[in-house]
Amino acid sequence: MSESPDDLPTLHSLDEVAEWMARARHLYVRWSRGPGVDLAASSSVDELTGTPLPGLSANSLDVEPWWQDRPIRLWAARRLYDYCHLPRLRGEGVRPWLLRGREAARGPDNEPLVRDVEPLAWISRKVIDEATQEIEEQPGPWGPVRRRPWREGPDPSR
Repeated sequence: MSESPDDLPTLHSLDEVAEWMARARHLYVRWSRGPGVDLAASSSVDELTGTPLPGLSANSLDVEPWWQDRPIRLWAARRLYDYCHLPRLRGEGVRPWLLRGREAARGPDNEPLVRDVEPLAWISRKVIDEATQEIEEQPGPWGPVRRRPWREGPDPSR
């Protein structure tokens, strides 16, 4: 491990992320200001209530069995693309990084809450651009997770 938790190598291609995923399990991506900040706090906080959570919220990169023999690269692209809006929402300095950890619980949005975090690598903007391109080349509409208050959506009772 390096001297600083933020002193990590950087992954510069979607293929590099897919290679990590092919070699290891219990990998997650976290969108934050980095492990130096996150490991000092050791847990996330529920934004709605301010309640400390029993781990860092992250998104699993482990390929699910139902994915079958589809490309790992596409799975990686989807997992990265689904949350690529977070830097815009959370502000300057927020970026993705790869980690290995142990899921301790689930957060209020059913996201994994990870403990025993081992920071592995930063994920460059180029990787996110590649993931976006990969998703845009898929047939049918596909967009990043977008949250809107219920009152702004269509009335489901109609």
